[in-house]
Amino acid sequence: MENENQFRLLRKRRFAPFFLTQVLGAFNDNVYKNALVILVAYHAASYASIDPNLLTNVAAGLFILPFVLFSATAGQIADKFEKSAIIRIIKASEIGIMVIAAAGLLLKNLPLLLAALFLLGLHSTFFGPVKYAILPQVLSPAELVGGNGLVEMGTFVAILAGTLVAGVLIALDRGIVWVAALILVTGVLGFLASLAIPKVARAAESLSFEWNPFRETWSNLQFARRNRTVFLSLLGISWFWFYGAMFLSQFPTYSKAVLGGNEHVVTLLLALFSIGVAAGSLLCERLSGHKVEIGLVPFGSIGLSVFALDLFLATPGSVEHANFGAWQFLTQPGSWRIALDLFLIGMFGGFYIVPLYALIQTRSEPSHRSRIIAANNILNALFMVAAAGLAVVALSAGLSIAQLLLLTGALNAVVAIYIYLLVPEFLLRFLDWLLVHSIYRLRATGLAHIPEEGPALLVCNHQSLADALIITAVCRRPIRFVMYYAIFNVPVLSFIFRAMKAIPIAGAKEAPDVLERAYDNIAAALADGQLVCIFPEGQLTRDGEIGKFRPGVSRILERTPVTVIPMALSGLWRSIFSRNRDKWKVAVLFPSVSLAAGPALAPSDASPEALHAVIRRLASIAGAGGHKP
Repeated sequence: MENENQFRLLRKRRFAPFFLTQVLGAFNDNVYKNALVILVAYHAASYASIDPNLLTNVAAGLFILPFVLFSATAGQIADKFEKSAIIRIIKASEIGIMVIAAAGLLLKNLPLLLAALFLLGLHSTFFGPVKYAILPQVLSPAELVGGNGLVEMGTFVAILAGTLVAGVLIALDRGIVWVAALILVTGVLGFLASLAIPKVARAAESLSFEWNPFRETWSNLQFARRNRTVFLSLLGISWFWFYGAMFLSQFPTYSKAVLGGNEHVVTLLLALFSIGVAAGSLLCERLSGHKVEIGLVPFGSIGLSVFALDLFLATPGSVEHANFGAWQFLTQPGSWRIALDLFLIGMFGGFYIVPLYALIQTRSEPSHRSRIIAANNILNALFMVAAAGLAVVALSAGLSIAQLLLLTGALNAVVAIYIYLLVPEFLLRFLDWLLVHSIYRLRATGLAHIPEEGPALLVCNHQSLADALIITAVCRRPIRFVMYYAIFNVPVLSFIFRAMKAIPIAGAKEAPDVLERAYDNIAAALADGQLVCIFPEGQLTRDGEIGKFRPGVSRILERTPVTVIPMALSGLWRSIFSRNRDKWKVAVLFPSVSLAAGPALAPSDASPEALHAVIRRLASIAGAGGHKP
């Protein structure tokens, strides 16, 4: 299961019907919305004597308004009731909405068209919390990143396909009829797909409803703030929607006024961005090693700023406005650099957004998961409105489109640095991910033995100074490492160790107060349901053999009897971070490293001698890495 390819999920009933339902819904939304935008832009006089620009903004507001008004209620419904039943009701309502939309199109009735748009926003408002909250219930932790990647990929491909199809159909002689027929058929297909979604357990069946949406939203945000990482992840996701909304809203003007292109160039820019997000979303599973790897979030944010800067530098200062088509644009000097920048911005956006959604799903309380996601949807809507407001102010102040995009990239860097300073775990995981994946060839087995929640004591042999980094890189949960206090207090490195929430420890003779405080901190961490890792040898191996285990493990378990997970590291004795005196002679450029976790041991069975024997056997199975090479 741990190494199963994410595409296999498309053949499983617990995921495939939901995925198809989501993709069809996203496609249908965008067929209708983009057909409406085109009709408003080019045929507004046929519907009402209203300024097209005003009408476009009214339409955008009507679609976003339900997210603000009803997300809190949607989250409560998703937590209280069975999610597959909710999805079927939502998809059945989509058919009715599309009947109204089709009638508005055929009758050229603006009130019906705007009513359908508002109802589509309401439909998305109620579907959003269910969409992300159901995934942790039908996917294993090893599948969660891959499943989220598929959902994001499918969504952006559906958005692109809906945009393209709407543009093609509406240009036909009987285009309105074709659009009306398509949205009705797609709505029916979405409902039929939802019928195959299996039932899941209710998250909070006894939940009492709070009908005041503002009070409920505030309550959900306050609940999310109890977990700082989750709350800042909500802000991080909302920032991505700010960033994306800023770029997507500028594509038409950027294409026409800056690049000299026609509407086909706008479509090309949208396609490059969407395909980039899809590619990045799919790559997340491979780069993360089938776990929620938040180290990809800083990686993604770096790309979002770097390629926004390069897009600014690649943008021509002036262009002959020749109304280029897509192919003509690509033949112009520098056009491929612009195309690559937009693709990479989308791809790094995928690296950024998928782990954040997966992090919220795994670290939110299951009973509140849907409501937290609903609060996230409200924040997303507010951030998108803020993006529109900033664009108006910046352009009115005289900034060019290219300068506005550069400003967005610069703001992204500022926001990223602020978040990573508040929660260093993001940056530390990134540095850890980068180091491990660039220096070591890592193979891990038995990770399923590490519990997904609740306390456990991880016990491992000690081969090198990089041992904690290796273990952190493969474990889905944060780990509190117990480390020698003199190393913990090394200047500069001390900041990193404190950010990791490492627990300093000392010998009884050299610093008894540090030792006692360490045991208190270990007990508190385990009582709080955290993972704690200890290297019972007490020092790095000097000869490649697994040394004698000290009795500290027994003292920890006597005070806090928890599950013990034995682990063995292999291959690091040949690395430059070991105490091997001949390491400069035997070190290899990309050493092959193995980490093997064994079955959990009860506290009563986890004596130092028993653990030594188990870990020695695991090291032997993993490749004799616990001994001399």
